[in-house]
Amino acid sequence: MSPPPPPLGRARKRDAQLFDPALCDTELVDVRAQFTQGRWVKARSLLVATGDDWDRRGHRLVVLAETPAATAWAREWLLAEPESADAVTLFACASVFGALRRKGTPEAAEEACRRAAALLPADPTPWLGLLLLTRVFGTEEEFSRHFDQVRARHREHHHAHHLMVSRLAERSPAAGHDPLHEVYDFAAWAAEESPADSPLAVLPVIAHAERYRVLAAGQGHGPDAGAEHWSGRRARQVLRAAFDWWLEWEREDHPRNRVDLNFLAHAKLCEGRSAEAAALFQRIGSHATQAPWSYPDRDPHKAFLAARSAALGTA
Repeated sequence: MSPPPPPLGRARKRDAQLFDPALCDTELVDVRAQFTQGRWVKARSLLVATGDDWDRRGHRLVVLAETPAATAWAREWLLAEPESADAVTLFACASVFGALRRKGTPEAAEEACRRAAALLPADPTPWLGLLLLTRVFGTEEEFSRHFDQVRARHREHHHAHHLMVSRLAERSPAAGHDPLHEVYDFAAWAAEESPADSPLAVLPVIAHAERYRVLAAGQGHGPDAGAEHWSGRRARQVLRAAFDWWLEWEREDHPRNRVDLNFLAHAKLCEGRSAEAAALFQRIGSHATQAPWSYPDRDPHKAFLAARSAALGTA
């Protein structure tokens, strides 16, 4: 079991990096800078090098697809290499984000995703694109079907499981603090079905935070609400197991590990375990994520900085 990481000290002035969706993928940050200027050759090389590391491929394609003018640059790449599966998939993901910004139609984005899926059947990323699309525009049945397609290609797909937990947490808000809510069952099942070193071990914490988001919003709670939600027996068990998993496995190699660490640090603070939260903040560094610091209705930047200062004793 590895000990908590050493302190980073106070000399950190990199808050401008907070909420960068690239997280700690420095290769992706470099490639994205060139891609936003229309130079897609390095993006091609990066995706080729990523291969069938499906979580990393999905992460990198989503981050590139979210950039300004991604649809235009992906289309330019397609004109040069019309049969490139990477170009087709990037265009599909960019079309999804265009539709989410109301700058394109969901129908066109779906068509682009299905073309990408047909070109590279083993890749779960086009189905991840469809999952993101139906999270906003689709039905429950469509969303579930697309999740099943992702999981059929990569059983531990990190982003897809987070999206499913977020969707399930929104069901039956009137049930309140029901420890038997289906989002908890799903998260526990996914964690148990995964290998011991899988980051999905943290999924029950994600479920608890997402349910907190829904309940706090529905009941009009203020930003300090949720003592009951985070202090129950089930919450304590889930948080203890997830923190123990982090100490043993950590998985610094996973492209979205900072997402899990942000959720776990937030949960530990809500639980009142500031020492454990401090160890997590030291690992997070400047790689904050908007969720869950925006829950239930907060400015995520202010909330993260305040929480980090309180945990590390730098307030």
